[in-house]
Amino acid sequence: MTTTLAAASLARYAASAQTMPPRHLGRRYDRSGVFLPEPGNTVVCHLAEGSKSQAAIVEVRRRMMAMPDAGQLAFTPVSSLHMTLFQGILEGRRTLPYWPESMALDSGIDAMTRHYLDRLQDFRDAGPFRVKVMDVVPTGLTVAGATEADRSIMKAWRNALAESFGYRHPDHDDYSFHVTLAYMIDWIAEDRLPAWEALFDECRALIAREAPILELRPPAFCSFDDMNHFEELLVLG
Repeated sequence: MTTTLAAASLARYAASAQTMPPRHLGRRYDRSGVFLPEPGNTVVCHLAEGSKSQAAIVEVRRRMMAMPDAGQLAFTPVSSLHMTLFQGILEGRRTLPYWPESMALDSGIDAMTRHYLDRLQDFRDAGPFRVKVMDVVPTGLTVAGATEADRSIMKAWRNALAESFGYRHPDHDDYSFHVTLAYMIDWIAEDRLPAWEALFDECRALIAREAPILELRPPAFCSFDDMNHFEELLVLG
């Protein structure tokens, strides 16, 4: 990514570009960076433990945490790092089309997780795929299928999962895959943007060198109480 494009991807995190607080602040985490209860379920690919790409991403996270204004970010634990393949349901998002029409909107999260475990027992996966990092931003990594074929397989996974989950989010077809490293507590001051831009240039080079393809665990259906841990209940691929 060129420096100009890098600056553009960072610009939306600038205080001067925002009129509202970060959208998850106060619901998913507080101003001290503590994650709040937000139970739900999801399908994710965790980073492969002990892999070279995990080490590279952990190093990116370490460099971000070493920034003088890193306190404006709520960092997720290393053990939680993952790429979401398909968004499940959330306690605080009980509305259509984020919930299956066939299930009551007041169904308990645990009951919904058991419901999906039953539905996913005979799930037919779309096969393996490879993922590469496209960009590094304050909240983490944007990623995509490494090739057009990989992107087609990931799309097939999402279509099959939509059938099992019984809904399609509005962004189903253009969902931006990512690995979250942190959430914004406050936006970045204008005079700090060049320092963050320089950091992310270094991080992009590090990942290109050390982790051109991310090593991910197979997709798994997970439950969670907050953003600190995603418990794998059923491996799907």
